[in-house]
Amino acid sequence: MTSLDERTVAAPPVSRQSDTMYHDLLSPPEIVALRRRVRDVAGRDIAPLACRIARGDERLDGFPRDAFDALASAGIYRIPFGTDVGGDGLAHRATATATAVEELAYYSNSVAAIFDVHAILAGNAIDQGSADQRRRWLTPVVAGEIVGAFATSEPAASSDLSPQAVQTVAVRSGDGWILNGRKRWITNSVVAAFVVVLARTDERLTTFIVPTDTPGVSIGQADRKLGNRGQITADVILDDVRLADDAVLGEMGGGLKVALQTLTYGRIGIAAAGVGMAQAAFDHTAAHLAQRHAFGEPLGAKQHWQFLMADRATEIAIARDLYLKAALRLDSGVPFPEPEAAMAKLRGSEIAVQMGRDAVQAFGGFGFTQQLGADDSSSPVEAIYRDSKIGEIYEGASEIQRWVLARQIFGREIAG
Repeated sequence: MTSLDERTVAAPPVSRQSDTMYHDLLSPPEIVALRRRVRDVAGRDIAPLACRIARGDERLDGFPRDAFDALASAGIYRIPFGTDVGGDGLAHRATATATAVEELAYYSNSVAAIFDVHAILAGNAIDQGSADQRRRWLTPVVAGEIVGAFATSEPAASSDLSPQAVQTVAVRSGDGWILNGRKRWITNSVVAAFVVVLARTDERLTTFIVPTDTPGVSIGQADRKLGNRGQITADVILDDVRLADDAVLGEMGGGLKVALQTLTYGRIGIAAAGVGMAQAAFDHTAAHLAQRHAFGEPLGAKQHWQFLMADRATEIAIARDLYLKAALRLDSGVPFPEPEAAMAKLRGSEIAVQMGRDAVQAFGGFGFTQQLGADDSSSPVEAIYRDSKIGEIYEGASEIQRWVLARQIFGREIAG
């Protein structure tokens, strides 16, 4: 029997409409060059794997190590970090990282999510640690020698990260700690060398670096999801896990600050991923509407599709500007670049879903089909539609982003 990628006829490449429809007046020259670099790597190394990853089974196919290693070989994990840990030392690291996410998500949102969690979440959290922690853990993360994971969500706590909601508990024991709890939806956990864990310590929250080979740490069975099937998620179970004091990341009781700063950065990444998926869906749809004839003319001759695509081009451009602006503010030293981060995450994730849905509609039956029985050709848009939905949910659901913005508008005394 042939493998999935051997018998799948992938969609042909299409023109990047953003090259003519979008003019980047925000990005510094190093970001413009970085976009070209990552686009080349993504087209060469990730595009050939994208169909296999998008159609796989998390429990049977597992972590896409070939994609992870390809990014490591190309130096992509160096982008967010300083030269002292082997990084590129860019002046605009957050903007470069978000731009890389967009370019990866254009071909595979799963791969973009792996990069996001490994570098933006786990890596950025470790980057806030001590010199010894950064040397021990961050240097191999940057080199792609190990995989990192980040764990805040639990079965009953996700968007709510208050001490009352977090049930993972760390208790003092001699000169160390004992952790008990269960984290859920933890990306990369099945292959991670360490997990950054948010736990309750008395009435406050603290982050810990938990090596996955520590006694008492176990990883649950991989989840089977609607989309992002290459972004392997599973529970992390902590059963009397003993850690030394040097496992505390940052200050005792300062875990919420670490988590929120990291998640704010992550939300900019999710915004960029949404733009990448939306752009891919847009490009495939534009090519299809120009080529597909119905009632004696191209579908693109219909005013409905002309107006819809004009609106979507505008919305994608706005979403790209928003994530770039939020990332540039983060690079300027603002740790919580609101309202831009909330706006970017809200608009980027929602335009991906909207454009993905429109793409499926434009392609008709083929848009709804993973593989055509006649020749095993693959729809270029159905995986985008499936993958896009998670962006409206994780790292702060759309409703949370609207609440954040409402607080900016009305203040906490009114918005809560």
